[in-house]
Amino acid sequence: MRNIYVKMTPLLTFFAVGWSMSIRYKRVNFEKIQDLRNRKKPIVFAIYHNELFPLCYLHRNEGIIAVVSASRDGEILARVLHSMGFNLARGSSSRQGMKAMLAAMRQMHTKGRDAVLTVDGPRGPRHEVKPGIVYLASRIGAHIVPVRVRMSTRHEFSGSWDRFKLPWLWSGCEVVYGRPYKLSSKMGSSEITQEALELKHKLGLLSST
Repeated sequence: MRNIYVKMTPLLTFFAVGWSMSIRYKRVNFEKIQDLRNRKKPIVFAIYHNELFPLCYLHRNEGIIAVVSASRDGEILARVLHSMGFNLARGSSSRQGMKAMLAAMRQMHTKGRDAVLTVDGPRGPRHEVKPGIVYLASRIGAHIVPVRVRMSTRHEFSGSWDRFKLPWLWSGCEVVYGRPYKLSSKMGSSEITQEALELKHKLGLLSST
């Protein structure tokens, strides 16, 4: 099975890059991200699973650490992301999740890179923020940055759990970066759960601003 994934990777990467090159990107509030990076402050980007596609190309070759599911679908995504210049931490909220969080933390320390999590992945429910990102950001002392993508025209895969969105060729994509914020390093489980709800609220606000 792994050999199949290896053979598929170049084709899928070629498709993703070629398709994304036609998209007209616009970044909103990105100067806040640049400021944090200039000051060597760690960032954890919070995104929704169904808005993943256009962000892969936009943030290619930045060495961002992507926490990717240990599932078979995750294996394909991991290989494509790696070929586009992402680092990887494998696992999910339902399988080897803590192992992935620890791997992401180690890489953020040793490589000085940012990280990204699909906060409702890998199986949903759709747009329900799981606590993993709160745990990671609080323990590493990183800024959380909520990110939303507005696509002018797109196809929505209604049969998928997340209603995955694929922007049409030559469509516009506005990527909105929320206000970066930090959390206390000493948080209990109830506080982590509450912060996950707060992050969901922040992501919701970005979709309407």
